[in-house]
Amino acid sequence: MKKNLAFAILLLLLSSACSQSRTYPLELAAFTKNSVSVLIRLEKDNDARYFLSATFTPEQGLHLYSKDQPITGVDGLGRPTLVEAGDTSQYSVKGDLIESVSAQVPEFEPKSLLVYPAGTVTLSLPIDLPPGKTWTADTVKITYMACSDHGCKAPVIRQELAIRIPGKAASH
Repeated sequence: MKKNLAFAILLLLLSSACSQSRTYPLELAAFTKNSVSVLIRLEKDNDARYFLSATFTPEQGLHLYSKDQPITGVDGLGRPTLVEAGDTSQYSVKGDLIESVSAQVPEFEPKSLLVYPAGTVTLSLPIDLPPGKTWTADTVKITYMACSDHGCKAPVIRQELAIRIPGKAASH
């Protein structure tokens, strides 16, 4: 009798473990460079769409620049805040970057150099996961430049980070 009960409990635990959904967001990578901490996550919305999100947290008093700035800045000033697919990524981009806060016209010149308010900014890139049910090694590229009223940190331009990403069938 005890064997049957133990076997039944084991089966129940195994079946519930196999049927559990993956919990999102999934943390894929994190790093800090030039006074900004960056957290890369895979997110899934209620419509089963996937997003590769990067949360940029600059040190107190620093701001970042709009995702819509040229990669070389405006007249050489500033750099955009970006999350991009790696050059050989197996996931595919399905739309434009979505920003958590809107960029603003700065109080300084050039006025076309749009800035995010000081503090955390999250950019989300809509993606399709690669086919299959295995996790694959992949990459993501990160760009940003943090500045204050007193100066700027060196820009980080298209720094490639290694991530592991699930296949479409492994993502549930």
